[in-house]
Amino acid sequence: MTGSLLLSVIVPAYNESATIEKTLRRVDVAPFNKEIIVVDDGSTDGTRDILLNLERDPDSIAQLRVFFQQPNQGKGSAVRKGIGEAHGEIILIQDADLEYDPADYPQLLQPILDGRADVVYGSRFLGGTHRAIYFWHYAGNRFLTLLSNMLTNLNLSDMETCYKVFRREIFEEIAIKSNRFDFEPEITAKVAKKGYRVYETPISYSGRSYEDGKKITWRDGFKAIWALFRYRLFD
Repeated sequence: MTGSLLLSVIVPAYNESATIEKTLRRVDVAPFNKEIIVVDDGSTDGTRDILLNLERDPDSIAQLRVFFQQPNQGKGSAVRKGIGEAHGEIILIQDADLEYDPADYPQLLQPILDGRADVVYGSRFLGGTHRAIYFWHYAGNRFLTLLSNMLTNLNLSDMETCYKVFRREIFEEIAIKSNRFDFEPEITAKVAKKGYRVYETPISYSGRSYEDGKKITWRDGFKAIWALFRYRLFD
């Protein structure tokens, strides 16, 4: 069954020259028939040159397509562009920073392949191997997830996870408006409002430090709170 389906892996990237090629090679060797869609969101650190070189080499990474946005517009904007270019029956979001491991794809896709789920979230908090770093990020994530659950009546453990997998048909009914990290609460609120079947599965997580290039900040947390109320109650 997996061979007959096309998986679209959407990779938003901004200033990830240190990790982008390694990430894409890990995605390339992961199982499933797939296309890899990278949306470079105005990078200025050489990421664009790396992507152009990879795209020009047909023997490097199979089914790689690269799109460039200028100027930087944010993760949500890049994801929206990638979804618009995707051809697969299943769509998976993959960060470009090596925090999330494509080796987890089988357990992420299985509930959809089994016909049980419309959406699958990969949870960093359900027992998978993870790097112990930044308590206050952890606390902030748990607070945002709790607030999201209260507003949506879901019982997620990790609303802010990068790893989100969707049946393609969902994006024929849901339009993404957020341009930045508030994409995560927006899509969660809208999926819940539509009544889609949402599953979670444990994943591994190799969280990086700000010195390594981590970008999300406390300001994004406040934007996420507003997004939860906006998209659950008013939009």
